[in-house]
Amino acid sequence: MSELADHKCDSCDTATQPVATPEADKLLRELGNGWRIVDGHHLEKAYEFKDFKQALAFTNKVGEVAELVGHHPDIFLTWGKVRIEIFTHKVKGLTKDDFILAAKFERAKGR
Repeated sequence: MSELADHKCDSCDTATQPVATPEADKLLRELGNGWRIVDGHHLEKAYEFKDFKQALAFTNKVGEVAELVGHHPDIFLTWGKVRIEIFTHKVKGLTKDDFILAAKFERAKGR
């Protein structure tokens, strides 16, 4: 499991800059587990579950983690599937916090 999950999400402001492509690629390799960078703008991953109940339970775990760290993803829930998109709205792109949050979701999933 990625050590990124052990890091703390730092609050960012409008002066924070998105991570450069080489750093984003490095963080993505460290994160692993099927996450991908979409259009250089956000992280995305689709999770599959046996049924709606399991997908909903995971969605609730994701919500709890997001509230704890004060960083919130876009979550799409349907029968047996949860898709998560993460980016830092204030900077309109990816920051290290996005990768940290994704790693925390992996930990919540039990990977």
